[in-house]
Amino acid sequence: MIGILGPVRVLGGDVHIGPRERAVLARLVLDANRVVSVDRLIDAVWQGSPPASARGQVAILVSRLRRSVPQVITTASPGYVIRLSDDDADWCRFNALVARSRACGDRMGAVALLREALALWRGVPFEDVPGLRAESARLQSARLDAAEACAELELELGLHDRVGKELAALVAEHPLRERARAQLMVAHYRSGRRAEALRVYQDARRALVEQIGLEPGPQLRVVHDQILRDALPSPVPVETPSQLPRQPLPFAGRVAETAFLDEALSDGVDAPGAVVVCGPSEVGKTALALRWAHQRLDRFPDGQLYADLAAGGPVLDRFLRALGVRAIPDDPGEKVALYRSSVARRRMLVLLDNASDSAQVAALLPGGPHCRVIVTSREPLDEFEARFGARQLFLEPLGVEESRALLAMLLGREWVAAEAGEVARLSAMAGGFPLVLRRAAARVGRVGCARSRAALVPA
Repeated sequence: MIGILGPVRVLGGDVHIGPRERAVLARLVLDANRVVSVDRLIDAVWQGSPPASARGQVAILVSRLRRSVPQVITTASPGYVIRLSDDDADWCRFNALVARSRACGDRMGAVALLREALALWRGVPFEDVPGLRAESARLQSARLDAAEACAELELELGLHDRVGKELAALVAEHPLRERARAQLMVAHYRSGRRAEALRVYQDARRALVEQIGLEPGPQLRVVHDQILRDALPSPVPVETPSQLPRQPLPFAGRVAETAFLDEALSDGVDAPGAVVVCGPSEVGKTALALRWAHQRLDRFPDGQLYADLAAGGPVLDRFLRALGVRAIPDDPGEKVALYRSSVARRRMLVLLDNASDSAQVAALLPGGPHCRVIVTSREPLDEFEARFGARQLFLEPLGVEESRALLAMLLGREWVAAEAGEVARLSAMAGGFPLVLRRAAARVGRVGCARSRAALVPA
């Protein structure tokens, strides 16, 4: 990919191009799939002071670029044209994502697309190409427009806490952006900081009057008036998926395993963030995962996603719908990108049950730093561990004391104390497998109930 949203680079390869080639490439990418005249290329390289041999030198620079970049550069009167798809250059990709966000039928999907677009930026465009400083302002204006559009949608969804810091930084860098000022006022007000919201307005008025001699525009004045009257419209609530199945109760043992999950799924920056709980069927993998998840719900305020991968079906589509995305793309790669963008800034848990292999899991992994993932599988997923840094926990059957404790919870402490032989027999028969032990306890309970009913029948 060719990158111009920052220093001009040919990304994803070890390609070095000189400063004049960078200027020609940047000018061509700016007008991708359209003819760029030789005169405009000369201006980009020599900034209005070209040598007499400028036309010949441009031809040489284009020839060098044709050997350095995989994209096609063709001659077309009165200059050249570079043929690019949306994925060939970050500027093309940015524009395509922004256009898709405008056509998107739902707010969350549009936010995800805009976040993906904004993540393409690596710095100030054309700092290394002096002849394109004017074009740099155009690109930065497009970035600011996209950032404000994204903030607008997130404020409508009630995500004011998340966008407040970003808006404060944007306003500090661009104090005359009235839309961003108004959005920052809304973010402060909805976060309970009414005085700060009003202070933003006063700062905006001072900057506008001092720098360009104008009073604030209608958007700022309307928001200011709404805050003074405490009449700011309420946001649309964000959809928070809560898909965890009910946890099996009662639950016994697994103290060390729970501590393992706590460590591997902690909030630390160096925590793996993903765990594979593997072991034989009916050893309690899902029960442990659900137990841990339900006890740590407060750590995942933005929701929990769950899928039984053995059941099949379009899991990614279901996840996207649960996240509030209504316009789901057909392309599998676009679905994955949209999913990761949708969860990138959320604190979420993703529980993937009954995975058969690493490939089945890879597309469902969130990319954000605050999401945590638990995968259960009968087999170790070594490739998953190698590629994504996940930790693996092999779940052993319950020990004797843990089996006894589970039976006490299921059948009562008095029964366990009185039926030591039966407890030993059931524990040995179950072999430490919790589900087998639960079935055995259920049969004992049925027999006990039948005897109790018989005792109540008159002779």
